[in-house]
Amino acid sequence: MAVRIRVLEARDQHEELRSLHQWLSLEDELRGQVSLDQPAPRPGEMGTLADALVVALSAGGAVTVLARSLSVWLQQRHSDITVEIEDDGSQRRVTVDAKRIQNPEEVLRSALQQLEAQPSEARPEQGG
Repeated sequence: MAVRIRVLEARDQHEELRSLHQWLSLEDELRGQVSLDQPAPRPGEMGTLADALVVALSAGGAVTVLARSLSVWLQQRHSDITVEIEDDGSQRRVTVDAKRIQNPEEVLRSALQQLEAQPSEARPEQGG
């Protein structure tokens, strides 16, 4: 399972995303499994900034490690921040608003376990 993590609300979204990338990369269980997702530049652009992290989660305790590490990182932020976690396969999403969470680790662990437990299913086509 892979999850995509985006910083939706923060003073400097790109700086917070880089900070989170560095933070998660220090976790032994996640080392080598965390990458910045940088979209391809559009015509006329010289480059783009990363807009998400992709974290490959193996079986075992990787979900717990991600939840714990992400919750500690959120608690250390000095400003309000909102992150979105998306299951890369099914595109199910959970948004975590760190402004009002009493126990972020519990919320994140529950959200990640729900994403992991639900079977991946193809996204239905939307007709117009």
